[in-house]
Amino acid sequence: MPTSQASAVWEGKLKDGTGTFQAGSGVFRGPYSFATRFEGKPGTNPEELIAAAHAACFSMALSAGLEKAGKPAARIQTDAACTLEMVNGTPTITKMELKVRGKVPGLDQAGFQKAAEEAKSGCPVSRALKGIAQITLVAKLE
Repeated sequence: MPTSQASAVWEGKLKDGTGTFQAGSGVFRGPYSFATRFEGKPGTNPEELIAAAHAACFSMALSAGLEKAGKPAARIQTDAACTLEMVNGTPTITKMELKVRGKVPGLDQAGFQKAAEEAKSGCPVSRALKGIAQITLVAKLE
């Protein structure tokens, strides 16, 4: 399996410095700053990138699980929210919320919930993020 890469550069002091990141593929890149990370200012931050990675990975894992179970999905949409809070004076990712909606012909809500729970515990990004104190999941079949 391939190894994915990315890079980031930070210039200046923490509060007035600026950073840029870029995916190794060059498909996405952008600036980030103290204000976009800690003060809610418009722009991206590392936690937003983690949320995007988790949403993408989870969607793929759920699709794969449903297909393996003989119930291929017509559509999976996952929204992820990554919460950064101060814990004992240290910025800490304390919560990841996953909200998934799916169109899966021939599957009921209970079956969708079960498949979503399995994807939550099995997707590679979920496994990488096990140190987060709270990872929640809301699954809704359309």
